[in-house]
Amino acid sequence: MSSELLGFIAHDHVSCRDAAIAAAEETCALEGLQFTPVRRRALEILAEAHAAMGAYDLLKRLVEDGFGSQPPVVYRALDFLIKHGFAHKIERLNAYVACVHSLSRHTPVFLICVGCNAVAETDMAEPFVSKAAAQMGFEVKRLVVEAEGLCPACQEGAG
Repeated sequence: MSSELLGFIAHDHVSCRDAAIAAAEETCALEGLQFTPVRRRALEILAEAHAAMGAYDLLKRLVEDGFGSQPPVVYRALDFLIKHGFAHKIERLNAYVACVHSLSRHTPVFLICVGCNAVAETDMAEPFVSKAAAQMGFEVKRLVVEAEGLCPACQEGAG
């Protein structure tokens, strides 16, 4: 099963969480980064969700798990996760998701369901944008592609 489809199909979220944590642990060990308990728990929560999650929703879950209740707690964790490629910010929703390709540097493209907020991640559009930009002499520094629509489950429910 392609990891790019996981946001839209029923599956074992525990395996997603475990894979995300294993990738983060490996990267942190190789790069000498501190994978603190709050960073770990924030990534676990995001990886289990497969849906866009706001910072304050994440903070609420962290508080329930005994971590600090002040916003800097969640924002520091999110900054670390994003900086090192373990999570992404969905600009349109001002929300966050765990990266499904965290062992490789890539330019994500997000498919966002407006019905249930499920998010699937792919990188299929990046080569096309880069090629088009290069043909015009444009150097891409940052690319954010977010497509909104309905996931298969929400399409069935609308029908």
